[in-house]
Order: sequence, then C-alpha cells, then structure tokens
Amino acid sequence: MTEKEAAAYSPNILAFYGDSIYEELVRKRIVLEHQTNAGRLHELAVKRVRASYQSEAVSVIEPLLSEREADILRRGRNAGGISVPKSSNPGEYRRATALETLFGYLALCEKQERVIELFNMICEKLPIDE
Repeated sequence: MTEKEAAAYSPNILAFYGDSIYEELVRKRIVLEHQTNAGRLHELAVKRVRASYQSEAVSVIEPLLSEREADILRRGRNAGGISVPKSSNPGEYRRATALETLFGYLALCEKQERVIELFNMICEKLPIDE
C-alpha cells in the first residue's frame, strides 16, 4: 500500500491495526527474553502495552520521526471518538493511541524495518523492571 493510501485511513483504524502490530512485537520480545510461565509472560507484556508505557515511548521516538511520521503521530493523538479507560489518564491514552496509529500506518505501508527500528529504540530506552 502506498503512503498516501495508508494515510487516507482514519487514525482510529490505523490505531486498531497498530495495536496488534505493537502487541505482537512485545510478545515476541518477551518470549525470546524470558523462559517462564504464561502468567508471568502476560504480566511482562501488560507493562509494555499499557498506555503509560506507550505514552513514554512516544517521547523516545518523537524526535527521530520524519515529517510524515510526525504528522501521522499527531493525527493519532488528536483523533476523535476515543474512550479513555479508567485505568489511564486522557493525555497518556491519546499519546498511546498516537503510537499505535503510527505503527499501523507503517505496517500498512510495508515499512517493517522502520517499525522494528522504532520498537527497538523504545525497548532500549524504556527497560522494564523485571
């Protein structure tokens, strides 16, 4: 899909798809790094997919984004129709949605190398206390 075609999707649709891309990367990393039971794997994954962590992740990658990527991130952050869960605050949740929007956009554009590059930067800068 071209960048123009992917950008035509609403931010909420991109975030819907990007959520699955991001979570798959988190789960793969955790499985490769930890030999433990499924309950513990789940705990480790939840720490990395919660809105507060994803919001911090935006701070890590934002200075490194191209103009187009920054625009997609901004669209995701400003998307309407977002229901913020009680476990999160609106600012964190909007930034988390922005991250998922960007990952969805990049994946639809078949820019898997860029997705991995950004994900690795996040993991390097935001380690989780095990």
